[in-house]
Amino acid sequence: MVATLFVVGFFAPIVFEIAKVLFFILIVLTFIDILILYQTKKGIEVDRYLPERLSNGDENKISLSIKNNYPFVAHLSLIEELPYQFQKRDFIFTQIIQKKADKTIHYKLTPKERGVYLFGHINVFANSGLQLATKKYVLGTEKELKCYPSFLRLKEFDIKNFNSSTTSYGSKKVRRIGHSLEFEQIKEYVSGDDIRTLNWKATAKRNQLMVNQFVEERSQSVYAIIDKGRAMQMTFNGLSLLDYAVNATLAISNVILRKQDKAGMLSFATKLEDWVVAERRNSQMSLISEALHNIKTNFDEPDFSTLYSVVKRKITHRSLLILFTNFETIDGLNRQLPYLRALAKNHLVLVVFFKNTELDALIDAESDDIQGVYDSIIAEKFMYEKKRIVNELKKYGIQSVLTKPQDLTGDTINKYLELKSRGLF
Repeated sequence: MVATLFVVGFFAPIVFEIAKVLFFILIVLTFIDILILYQTKKGIEVDRYLPERLSNGDENKISLSIKNNYPFVAHLSLIEELPYQFQKRDFIFTQIIQKKADKTIHYKLTPKERGVYLFGHINVFANSGLQLATKKYVLGTEKELKCYPSFLRLKEFDIKNFNSSTTSYGSKKVRRIGHSLEFEQIKEYVSGDDIRTLNWKATAKRNQLMVNQFVEERSQSVYAIIDKGRAMQMTFNGLSLLDYAVNATLAISNVILRKQDKAGMLSFATKLEDWVVAERRNSQMSLISEALHNIKTNFDEPDFSTLYSVVKRKITHRSLLILFTNFETIDGLNRQLPYLRALAKNHLVLVVFFKNTELDALIDAESDDIQGVYDSIIAEKFMYEKKRIVNELKKYGIQSVLTKPQDLTGDTINKYLELKSRGLF
């Protein structure tokens, strides 16, 4: 406004005089504004409250506690230095805080990949009511946070949420296939005991027939096997199939342990890595979570022959093997089917793979031209291939789950509970 008056004053001298007076007043007010802003050394204080770790794919709550030490109302602009993974350079909050008052603001971040996230400083630009001068504060300290698989949703997939799945199969007793026996004690032989359990050393020492007594081992081993090949790098809603599998592994491991089974995991591409032996100890979830956090891929083609040879050598008891992978065509399955059939001879194999949800939009879309018709037909062909894969696996006694990425965790847990209820492992 003052500049406008100076321009007008070039033609009207009286306006020029008014402009000079206003300009002088503006300079005085600016000095006063600078004085009141800078006379308080710590006019603004900000503390950032972060969680101990971030949960991948979930909303993580961050809090900023702001304190105004000025004796006047402060007009603030806060710029958060977020980790580079979020690609946000204009994350700004505008706040008005009363004199000598506190205020807490909250915001949420949703990471889309595991790894280390570095939070930088908090840049605060403070103004008084005059808003003629600005004082910049660089507050907060840099802090690194690790982003782990989705642990915030573990309660959502608590075993209580699946009561319908565990009771829908009734209470009919079923024959347990491939169950194992655990030694309990040595006792005297009585009529009806299995003579195959005779303990000849104990018999010789006691001079009477002694037998080994066994009880059914209730804790069964369940391994989640994650394919880290290039097919698992496809993304849906910002998350790769690999990250969906990692999140599902953490959730189902929690359910497995709650069901008194032994949870383990491993990952593979050209070789087996991130091996956690199936156990039911207190620290098992921490071990699995740490192993899942470190899973990375080099986009190699997965080697199922290596998977078969190592599993055959290291997993000697019949176990449930939950394989997270992805097959797009029946030919892709047929290349790996011999190894899956070989695994199924000694273990119960559950293959979990994904629907391509983007194909649904092509199939349901109304076609206005020939290209649209072609796209719809090709999409239907790929969906049909997925159903053929399910039937081919079923033909060889291999269990399968074909699911949408967003439904992966729930569908896999339900399938595990179904197999356990039926006594198949």
